[in-house]
Amino acid sequence: MNEVKDKLESFQIHDFQHDLISWYKHEKRDLPWRKDQDPYKIWVSEIMLQQTRVDTVIPYFNAFIGKFPTIEALATADEEEVLKAWEGLGYYSRVRNLHSAVKEVANSYAGVVPNTPEEISKLKGVGPYTKGAILSIAYNIPEPAVDGNVMRVFSRILSIWDDIAKPKTRKIFEEATYNLISKEDPSSFNQAVMELGALICTPTSPSCLLCPVREYCSAFAEGVQAELPVKSKKKKPRPLQMAAVVLYDDHGRLYIHKRPGTGLLANLWEFPNMEIKAEMKESYREQVKQFINEEYHAEAEISELSGTVEHVFSHLIWNISVFIGKLTNIPSEDLLPVTEKEMKKYAFPVSHQKIYKIYQEESES
Repeated sequence: MNEVKDKLESFQIHDFQHDLISWYKHEKRDLPWRKDQDPYKIWVSEIMLQQTRVDTVIPYFNAFIGKFPTIEALATADEEEVLKAWEGLGYYSRVRNLHSAVKEVANSYAGVVPNTPEEISKLKGVGPYTKGAILSIAYNIPEPAVDGNVMRVFSRILSIWDDIAKPKTRKIFEEATYNLISKEDPSSFNQAVMELGALICTPTSPSCLLCPVREYCSAFAEGVQAELPVKSKKKKPRPLQMAAVVLYDDHGRLYIHKRPGTGLLANLWEFPNMEIKAEMKESYREQVKQFINEEYHAEAEISELSGTVEHVFSHLIWNISVFIGKLTNIPSEDLLPVTEKEMKKYAFPVSHQKIYKIYQEESES
């Protein structure tokens, strides 16, 4: 930390701010959440942009704001409807936390997003980065908004060699940002750093020759920009062999199941599925038959393997073998019968959307 302080003492902060903000105002992308400084829209966009690319977020953002244009609209919406609007974006705890926090804003803050670090930090799902992004972009308050993008940029500018994968390192970058942020225009400054990281100071092969703040960059001067930031590798995700079955009846209805209210993919809908037990002698198909009988009292004629789906989480890889089964009895109430038209109302994780597609292709052939 002392090294960073020493560097900042001789750093041309005002000139750096000027050159960075001037570049941003000239080169910034036309993004829908930049049309105004509505704190609600900025909040939604920042939650969507966590772990998701800008190009992916744009249509989701437009559709979401079209459906829930205000705090009140989202606060009064049914959770099923909110999850459906998020379907396909992944990391669903983000939208459940957003929905919960928006209700609190509607009830406790008269529908106005709080504009102090203390109050906004109390909202569910609003961590240090989201707090800084909303306060600086919407309210022009000089708060740092430090994510991986910002740490990459400042690790190069200031030649910071601390491991950005370690939680304690964030403090170093927050402190550095406090010193560098423009007090006159923190909104443009924080967005400019994010934009620089997205367009110029990229993870690999940064475009240093196009960089508007190259002359302030220690890593460029030392020729070490490709070695920064320092980031220790995460553990590889653990593979898990699964099997899923699309059950249908004589009326063409499909049978779906709601996941628990906590944990992975909470409250989303899915087809019956299970973890395959490698130590068992039975085939996957036989294990599926046994599972639906024990879990849902369902009897079905199960097809041979119809397809496979792979879905990668940060800590887990689902390898799902997909089967189709025609029911020969009425299963327990834990399974909900729905028509194909009704399927559109329910939010499914991407892996189960792919499973449904396999069923549709098989039905049409």
